[in-house]
Amino acid sequence: MDDLDERIVAAAKKRIRAEAAFHSADADLRELLVEGRAAGKGPSHMAKLTGFTREWVAKIAPAPKS
Repeated sequence: MDDLDERIVAAAKKRIRAEAAFHSADADLRELLVEGRAAGKGPSHMAKLTGFTREWVAKIAPAPKS
């Protein structure tokens, strides 16, 4: 394996780690948004906290069923 091959392999491994970290953080955020809705927080409030749109937050964490 030459230097370029080693750099390609290293970059691929780095990307795999980054993707796994993203998915983990995304799952954590989604769980917290659902918890927030259950606690009575609205999608607009949580959208301001996260920087995501109100619509995205509402899609991820719809209003809890009564």
